[in-house]
Amino acid sequence: MAKGQMVGYIRVSTDDQSTQRQLDGVTLDRVFEDKASGKDIKRPNLQAAINFLREGDTLVIHSMDRLARNLDDLRRLVTALTRRGIAVHFVKESLVFTGDDSAMSNLLLSIMGAFAEFERALIGERQREGIALAKKKGVYKGRKPSLSSDRAAELRTRVSAGEKKTALAREFGISRAALYVYAKPV
Repeated sequence: MAKGQMVGYIRVSTDDQSTQRQLDGVTLDRVFEDKASGKDIKRPNLQAAINFLREGDTLVIHSMDRLARNLDDLRRLVTALTRRGIAVHFVKESLVFTGDDSAMSNLLLSIMGAFAEFERALIGERQREGIALAKKKGVYKGRKPSLSSDRAAELRTRVSAGEKKTALAREFGISRAALYVYAKPV
């Protein structure tokens, strides 16, 4: 292993999930934690960890799917880090990447990363199927509207009067995207 710091990265998808079991018992010099989806790499503490790491350090992650659920992102991250002289250690898979990796370890990275990507696709598929079934049963009504019908009518009137959309979105407490949905004529 490298001579530098052992830096942990922990990720869960939602605020109510616990990070406690990840890297439990692993001695680390510093830990970065995100509570965000792994669908992409735009996570504040992942970026902070990447910026913190120096040559000789080791980034320790519980499993590959905690780092990325997209094979391209996973390979890009591991390659970028190892090129900087940073080792990447996946505890669950018992794999360490250092940049001078064998063909076998690169194959394992690709296969395991593909499984993480496949799992993410399956989760989305099951979620869509569950929502469709719940809608069919009349159980799922969708998200509750942000604005009452009276407030939506007021918003439409003010948009058509030419008021600035950004200011209206802020005043009504909705996103600009939501404003455009509400602004459509009924």
